[in-house]
Amino acid sequence: MPHTDGPILPPHVEPHGKPLSILQSVRAARRNVLEIIPAIAYQQPIVSGRMGARWHMVQDPASLRRIFLDNAANYPKSEVMLRMLRPAVGNSLFTSEGAEWRWQRRSVAPVFAQRNVTALAPVMTATAERASQRLNEAGPEAEMVGEMLTATFDVICEVALSGRQHFDANAYGAAIIRYFETAGKASLLDFLRVPSWIPRPGELLGLGAVHTMHDMVAKAIEARRRQATGRADDLLDFMLKAKDPETGRTMTPRDVLHNMQFFIVAGHETTALALSWALQLLALSPQIQEQAHQEAHAALGDRAAGLSDLDAMPLSRRILEESMRLYPPVGMLAREVLDSDQLGGRDIAAKDVIFLPLYALHRHAMLWEEPNSFNPDRFLPEQVKARDRYAYLPFGAGPRVCVGANFAMMQAHIILATLLARFRFEPGKRPLPTPTMLMTVRPDTGINLRVTPRTGAASAGT
Repeated sequence: MPHTDGPILPPHVEPHGKPLSILQSVRAARRNVLEIIPAIAYQQPIVSGRMGARWHMVQDPASLRRIFLDNAANYPKSEVMLRMLRPAVGNSLFTSEGAEWRWQRRSVAPVFAQRNVTALAPVMTATAERASQRLNEAGPEAEMVGEMLTATFDVICEVALSGRQHFDANAYGAAIIRYFETAGKASLLDFLRVPSWIPRPGELLGLGAVHTMHDMVAKAIEARRRQATGRADDLLDFMLKAKDPETGRTMTPRDVLHNMQFFIVAGHETTALALSWALQLLALSPQIQEQAHQEAHAALGDRAAGLSDLDAMPLSRRILEESMRLYPPVGMLAREVLDSDQLGGRDIAAKDVIFLPLYALHRHAMLWEEPNSFNPDRFLPEQVKARDRYAYLPFGAGPRVCVGANFAMMQAHIILATLLARFRFEPGKRPLPTPTMLMTVRPDTGINLRVTPRTGAASAGT
């Protein structure tokens, strides 16, 4: 049975033991959202308090099922979250509610149907090959987040746009980070429930980043409109042709722009982070890494992984799942409360704020044994079957579960297995990073690893 090697625990955020004041909370939220989660939230099912409005942090699987599924209409996304996202993605699939959300979901779901995701496997295999070549050329030490962002950007551009001719990956990636660090930070005005029509300083600072991203996406959309093939080959084609069967409505140019922007950002950012954290965890756990290498090399030899190889490499998938447990792509969500309700026996009033700290849920002492340690065997089939479905939510749950979850997992599995078959990853010279959340859970200093080609890997794919 795999186990961690040595005493090094994966990087984590040390929670605070005493309640934070409103000013301390604002400072923490702007520095690292994960810092506002109190130590008691890792021990108790629900934690409540007041800060302008009454709030509740929910880590109870039964209550999460009620929020995500059984009474989902009562818990729309928080206006604070939407305020941070709307400048970049407008009223897209991620931010819309009700009928507006339902028709957009129907429009984009076909591209992520299993038959279409399966057909994309060769694109992912080619991307894994290019990622290997870049690591061979990177030298003895490489920064994994940048490497993995480049890899997953390749895939999402092929899936969304059938190419990346209009994208400068570095400029686009820098704009995403700039947006996260400005408009994506919580404001004191949000905590005080000042109306969202009053501009936040971060929104103004993030306008340049939004313009950069929107300009690239708009050029790609316009180029596609000029050379339409009449076939629905990729996500953009599906969006351009989407029609609501009930009303006949189609997406406006603005709808298409905002949805493409959301899928490009979400589709490569979250997968790249899962891969990067997985490689960091394996660098700290050489015994598990060696087992995963043996499994991948036996299945692949010197080939890059393809769809037909994945069933022969279950450990690689479990590593990814455990990586997303320790570092969920989005570590905190927030919901409004429309009508009074009960969660876990606690009265919840209309207009209360619900925080869903997935980072704490995934490290909760009542749900996970040694929750801060890295152990992929938590995701053996018998372990998964015995665990509450709502104890592990890297892709959300209920009707709004991530539409691209299967796509993301297949992409990550193909890339990770290919790299593990060909390279050894060890800690670099820099200190371990701290998980930091603005919009997504990122390593604050990147993930710097020593990368050594294994026998035969240096020439693989060249």
